[in-house]
Amino acid sequence: MAIVFEKPSIWRRLWPLLRGFDLWLLLAVLILAGLGLTAMYSSGFDHGTRFADHGRNMLIALGILFVVAQVPPQRLMSLAVPLYVLGVVLLLGVEFFGITRKGATRWLNVGIVIQPSELLKIATPLMMAWWFHRREGQTRPIDFIGAFALLAVPVALIMRQPDLGTALLVMAAGLAVIFFAGLSWKLVLPPVVIAAVGIVSIIAFEPQLCADGVDWRVLHEYQRQRVCTLLDPTRDPLGRGFHILQGMIAIGSGGWGGKGFMQGTQTHLEFIPERTTDFIFAAFSEEFGLAGNLALIAGFTFLIFRGLMIAAEAPTLFARLLAAALTTIFFTYAFVNMGMVSGILPVVGVPLPFISYGGTAMVTLGLALGMLMSVAKSRRMMQS
Repeated sequence: MAIVFEKPSIWRRLWPLLRGFDLWLLLAVLILAGLGLTAMYSSGFDHGTRFADHGRNMLIALGILFVVAQVPPQRLMSLAVPLYVLGVVLLLGVEFFGITRKGATRWLNVGIVIQPSELLKIATPLMMAWWFHRREGQTRPIDFIGAFALLAVPVALIMRQPDLGTALLVMAAGLAVIFFAGLSWKLVLPPVVIAAVGIVSIIAFEPQLCADGVDWRVLHEYQRQRVCTLLDPTRDPLGRGFHILQGMIAIGSGGWGGKGFMQGTQTHLEFIPERTTDFIFAAFSEEFGLAGNLALIAGFTFLIFRGLMIAAEAPTLFARLLAAALTTIFFTYAFVNMGMVSGILPVVGVPLPFISYGGTAMVTLGLALGMLMSVAKSRRMMQS
């Protein structure tokens, strides 16, 4: 009598890999990806193959998410030190052997041209989460000083390139780890107060501080110009202020319901610079208006809320700190991009997650989401 073995279906073979996935997190990602494809189709309609490339990049990021989600947090923790050291070594390589484009030295040729600062967006919070996990239950002031030093090294090297946008993202992720590790509010409030006083002072003395020939010392000249342009974009409406002014015009002209899909005049008459990358939020706002913006903000809010919930429920200190830092990266991406396009923050090179065009940024997002999903899976697998 012959024995017949039933071949398992594809679903039954995939189920062990999908088991434990956080469906709410996945839903938030799919909603934002859908909005991103819609925005890219319109803003990149007459921009070569941007839409097709954007879809391909999303599929690559989804594949990375799926693969990284299979790696347990304990294995991710073992990669923290090697990835951090590799990233810092590559940043030092950029310092001495980097490739300069448009006045910035951010790339390194290692057979292929790479941008090492992208690796540090993930490696820095990973390393700092490892640092505090090793000191769980016995954290001392010296440990926080060590954490600040670990953060200062990549941030300083990235600032020297100069790349203010990436430095802000790395710094935000690192500070999130330090804060959630238990940094006292007594140490948090003074820098916040000093920063607030500094911002008010800059606004109050803007004419004197932004006069020609004034040197701020702590900032590069182009960074000083960005701050001054933010305070008064009409100072140079056809030059440095052009980006901000056109973005604000596009957002305002969208009104409540927008001009309609593919109907944005500022977008398709090419008044919006970088309309498929850094300023795609302006193009989206023009065509979908305040209603579309609220839907987009709701999507990011849900993603961030879900990430914080995953962090709160994580089974270990390392997983909790890592999930909180990765969630902070998404918040910083979205807040800084929308803020700079809306004219409330200086213009820096920070894309809008899932919406802006960019292969490297999409890979970074896929890695971050995969790690976040790994943390969610570890908790669900422990409960089952």
